[in-house]
Amino acid sequence: MSAATNVLQTPAVAPIRSDAPTRRLRVVDAPVRRRRPKLLYGVVAVLGAFLIAGAQIALSIMTTQGTYELSTLTAQQRELTFQKQVLYDQVAGLSSPQYLAANAAALGMVIDESPSYLRLSDGALLGAGEVSFGNSSVNALGRGVVPNALITQTPLVTDPDATIEGEKAPKAAPVEDAGVANTPPPITDGLPTPSTH
Repeated sequence: MSAATNVLQTPAVAPIRSDAPTRRLRVVDAPVRRRRPKLLYGVVAVLGAFLIAGAQIALSIMTTQGTYELSTLTAQQRELTFQKQVLYDQVAGLSSPQYLAANAAALGMVIDESPSYLRLSDGALLGAGEVSFGNSSVNALGRGVVPNALITQTPLVTDPDATIEGEKAPKAAPVEDAGVANTPPPITDGLPTPSTH
């Protein structure tokens, strides 16, 4: 029993595995006290916030100024476009056949009922070849002509007081009360209503 009992009484020891992780214990350091933030960092943060706010205000002011300038330039462009259209209308009126005929008649030119033509190839004169004397046989501004509203008050070249209709050009009214003379009278009894029958 001695050998068998020895085997039974001896506790069996587990073999040591070399692949098992080894755990090591270490001493934990004492917690580090939190540092107080330095005053310099706070000052830099506040100054940075003020610089950002100042930059935003400056950009806002520049944008607003640009908007006002754009509005002014748009108004100027609208006014110049209107003036350009008025000038186009004046040029169209001054180059109309009626105005040219009225100025030609004022300068003494006449329209002959039998015009003559010059053939350039051989210099021959075709037509009656007579000089027209007196009044024109065709009245360019006669009763059948539709008046051109663009040139009815435009003075003729030879006589600045005469217009295409033959009447005197209207004189500019004197300006009274700083240009208020052309305004309608003030309304005292409410809104005016048209009288209908």
